Amino acid sequence: MQEGSAAILPDQENELKQQPYKRIGSLVSHTFHQQEALELQCEHGFVSVLFYRDDIVRILMNPKETPQKQSTLAVVKERENVELTLTENEHNLTLSSSKLTLNINRAPVTIAIYDQDGRVLVEETEHGMAFNSKQEVISFKKMDANDHFYGFGEKTSFLDKRGEKMTMWNTDVFAPHNPEIDALYQSIPYFMTIRNGQAHGIFLDNPAKTVFDMKSSTEQYSMKAERGQLDYYIFAGPTPKDVLEQYTAITGKMPLPPKWALGYHQSRYSYKNEQEVRALVQTFKEKRIPLDAIYLDIHYMDGYRVFTFDEDRFPNPKQLMQELKDEGIHVVPIVDPGVKEDPEYFVYQEGVKDDHFCKYIDGTIYHGDVWPGNSAFPDFTKAEVRKWWGDNHTFYTDLGIEGVWNDMNEPAVFNETKTMDVKVVHDNDGDPQTHGELHNLYGFLMGKATHEGLKEQINGKRPFLLTRAGFAGVQRYATVWTGDNRSFWEHLQMALPMCMNLGVSGVPFCGPDVGGFAHDTNGQLLARWTQFGTFTPYFRNHSELHSLPQEPWQFGETYEKVIKKYIEQRYVWMPYLYTLFQEASVTGTPVMRPLVLEYPNDKHTFNLSDQFMIGSDVIVAPILTPDTYHRVVYLPEGRWVNYWTNEKLEGGKHHLVEAPLDTLPIFVKEGAVITHGAVKRSTETKEEQLTVHVYPKEGETSTFTYYEDDGRTYGYESGEFYTCKIEAAIDNEQVNITMNVENDGYQPDWKAVKFIVHGVADHVKVTVDGKEQVTEVNAKGCVQTNLQR
Repeated sequence: MQEGSAAILPDQENELKQQPYKRIGSLVSHTFHQQEALELQCEHGFVSVLFYRDDIVRILMNPKETPQKQSTLAVVKERENVELTLTENEHNLTLSSSKLTLNINRAPVTIAIYDQDGRVLVEETEHGMAFNSKQEVISFKKMDANDHFYGFGEKTSFLDKRGEKMTMWNTDVFAPHNPEIDALYQSIPYFMTIRNGQAHGIFLDNPAKTVFDMKSSTEQYSMKAERGQLDYYIFAGPTPKDVLEQYTAITGKMPLPPKWALGYHQSRYSYKNEQEVRALVQTFKEKRIPLDAIYLDIHYMDGYRVFTFDEDRFPNPKQLMQELKDEGIHVVPIVDPGVKEDPEYFVYQEGVKDDHFCKYIDGTIYHGDVWPGNSAFPDFTKAEVRKWWGDNHTFYTDLGIEGVWNDMNEPAVFNETKTMDVKVVHDNDGDPQTHGELHNLYGFLMGKATHEGLKEQINGKRPFLLTRAGFAGVQRYATVWTGDNRSFWEHLQMALPMCMNLGVSGVPFCGPDVGGFAHDTNGQLLARWTQFGTFTPYFRNHSELHSLPQEPWQFGETYEKVIKKYIEQRYVWMPYLYTLFQEASVTGTPVMRPLVLEYPNDKHTFNLSDQFMIGSDVIVAPILTPDTYHRVVYLPEGRWVNYWTNEKLEGGKHHLVEAPLDTLPIFVKEGAVITHGAVKRSTETKEEQLTVHVYPKEGETSTFTYYEDDGRTYGYESGEFYTCKIEAAIDNEQVNITMNVENDGYQPDWKAVKFIVHGVADHVKVTVDGKEQVTEVNAKGCVQTNLQR
């Protein structure tokens, strides 16, 4: 609901005054269970300390009773046996693992945490942990002058969140997203601190409304939950990538997605019937623009009833799905949680009969107004409801559908609060809690239900799920898009730090609606946004029904040519991107990265929000303003090569680079190896040749481990994958390349390899696996050679 000037009436001041917090006070007694927990009873509360690994510790505080140890379903890791030592004196308790030390002050109880080198990571202020009469719990931490904060999931504004105050409360926001909008669709109460080049992290596992205040003071920050306990994990680092590995050890890592999910996707609210869909596909085909997926928004349904097709608009959906699959194109239908109140509708009938819907404490079913009108909402906190919901997806999978789009799952409701009544009581598998306590888990649990249902039904293939709402751990089930953005240059600018912070928050597979969802885009904005989209992990063009159509050809040949070129580039870069996705699935390190993740000691990267990295060797610097054909690019230490021109540039400097409309500035670090494929209709088209770009560096060996599998199934989990370590080094005007196959459980489609060596003299010799190759100089002045496999 839009606020007017009444929001700042003087009478409002009293309502804004903060309730005073009461500290938990001094230590009364403690109990130490070695390899289990340290329990503290304080004057006004209870604290538990549990180690999950030597480098991960969990701290809980409950003002009323010994904290409950049950985690939310965001947490997947079981505790390891950790050797702990406890020493004490009249002032302190000291609890240590091999990598972390907690210094616990007795009066009052405050906790400081140190790493194995004695570096302070997290230290409470004198206020420590506290609570108030409104049942809020809060923790106050000291803020160092050199602290920079990253993560927090899906938030607007710049990359570094120092100086920001952020609320976690999943919210449907159609109003234009801007830096003042606090709560969006995703709530990921986790962040990473980088201080003097080293990192640590904190995850607050509380699905109620939480607030992180990095703004009100320059000397302390706080994290507050409106309901429930303080329950947070601390990750020791010491590198940013270490923190990501530790956080995703707790909340899980992204499974390797199907390769078709990484291609170019086209959507609109809505393609309303079979004729529109077929015409769309035909145009892509005629214009030879690659395409992997088409989305069906709410108009495909019968009166917006989920698990139905409108028989007039889509009289034979199974035949349509098969026709598109024959063209290499997948269909992704939208599925919302609201189930229309209709006693003749089978989903509503089953939900009422089997007690699957959210209810008030008196047993009355909660109904809210969404697209179908008055609707009930499944109680996804019950395992049996998740199973029922997942099983219903046979409606789609029996048609050949392998991907689903979850929207409106905050849950969004058309009322003043924009969501479900917080007084609703969820079953929570026998541990009832209110919606106010569990709100931020709703979309996450819907995603869990959907993903698990799809996975069970599609015969060993990898499902694809897109979600708007989620919580920490959402990466285990779904891809995240950043919701209802607009066709503004400012929203293009904002998408970079949003996606980078999602990546730092454990969600590697994310992206915005390319071109903007609401408002009218134009050719130049769509061209520049598509250039950026080439390198966002998730690449979908989507727009709403009242806006101008924004398919690639809608703004004339000049823009169509540029847009097509960069959609094609997505497929050219696919072998490199797919390898990075595999890395993310194992380590938690994102595909799209802020430069600070790779260069945490470089002050120029701390809040660098308008360029990013793909992997550790490629910098992408999109054009983010209209009528702009130059921009400043920061290149960190080392030497960098302009991807398009092969010009070498020194790092540690800012450079003014040219960027005409058809050019996206891309820079490759000297010493890199980059794998490329070819332009193709879709990811279903076989890769005929692998192209390996080598950017050798004197005195160093360039290394890249290329990964491939069938892109469809889970065979890779049992060794059905291909990894090849590619190395290259210059020695006396000779480039020596080796391809060491480390795992050959899968044979790639390609039968030929082209090596392109950048930045060397024409007469340089090239050997591959010890054999000298016949070389030629290509049009860009690079030495290249071809090899049959």
